[in-house]
Amino acid sequence: MSFFKDMFAIFNKKELVFLESLQEDRQVYSFLFEKPKDLTWNAGQYGLFTPTHKKIKNGTKPFSIASAPSENVIRLTTRVGENPSEFKTAMSELKKGMTVKMSGPVGAFTLTDNNPSLLIAGGIGITPFRSILKQLDAEGNKDASHIHLVYTDTNKSYIFKDELDDLANKMSFRITYLDSRDDLQQEIGRFAASHKVNGRYYIAGPKSFVDLHAEKLKQLAVAKGNIKKDAFWGYS
Repeated sequence: MSFFKDMFAIFNKKELVFLESLQEDRQVYSFLFEKPKDLTWNAGQYGLFTPTHKKIKNGTKPFSIASAPSENVIRLTTRVGENPSEFKTAMSELKKGMTVKMSGPVGAFTLTDNNPSLLIAGGIGITPFRSILKQLDAEGNKDASHIHLVYTDTNKSYIFKDELDDLANKMSFRITYLDSRDDLQQEIGRFAASHKVNGRYYIAGPKSFVDLHAEKLKQLAVAKGNIKKDAFWGYS
């Protein structure tokens, strides 16, 4: 059913007006757009975005929507390297009032129940989790103690850290910040040992990161249906 919903949603195109960009870290930027009144999404979903001010090869890319549906902007947060792709160069050139096209939203990377949930973020993979946690707060969920966010960043930059810490204090969920994949494996193992049957696992980040930890979960006998993945394909 989700597949057919996504196929239908892909044909739902919107034009988004650019507001501003924010530098989150040395190479991480957020791009903010006006939210059309008739656009909504489930926290954790993504869209397909196309800059309109210039034609570029492979000009449409998927991005998780880092803002919650309750917020009044569309927020895309991404890493922009020293030698950015044509697409990210085009994004960096946006000026207030310029537009991008969005198709979607699509995807099933959403929290669906109150079972113990381990949210595993690798680097910029924190973006869908920001949306999810901000939406839970907006909906008045003051007890999210069933959630444990594990945020791994080898650069220790931890985008949105202050905001996430504030949300954790308000909703009583747990956050663990790590810079080592070995430490991450230990955290996953401890969670899996405590929640063998009812644990839910959400993994977001670069494709290699997502694939590795999904396979590790399967080796821990975690049911495939209890694992959700949001793999970010690499482009600078």
